[in-house]
Amino acid sequence: MPLIHVVVVLVVVGVLLWLVNNYIPMAGSIKSILNAVVVIVVVLWLLSVFGLIGELSTIRVGK
Repeated sequence: MPLIHVVVVLVVVGVLLWLVNNYIPMAGSIKSILNAVVVIVVVLWLLSVFGLIGELSTIRVGK
């Protein structure tokens, strides 16, 4: 994946998260959980894109 695509995806995700945080009223704890989930997913995606971990489809959660 070209670097420009990675940057565009990061910008789009950042803007969407900022819009949700600023314009959708929700409790602070829910915002914190949402932010943490988005950051974890983006970090896992970046690690996969740069080849530091395998395909995300091979990761299993649970049994």
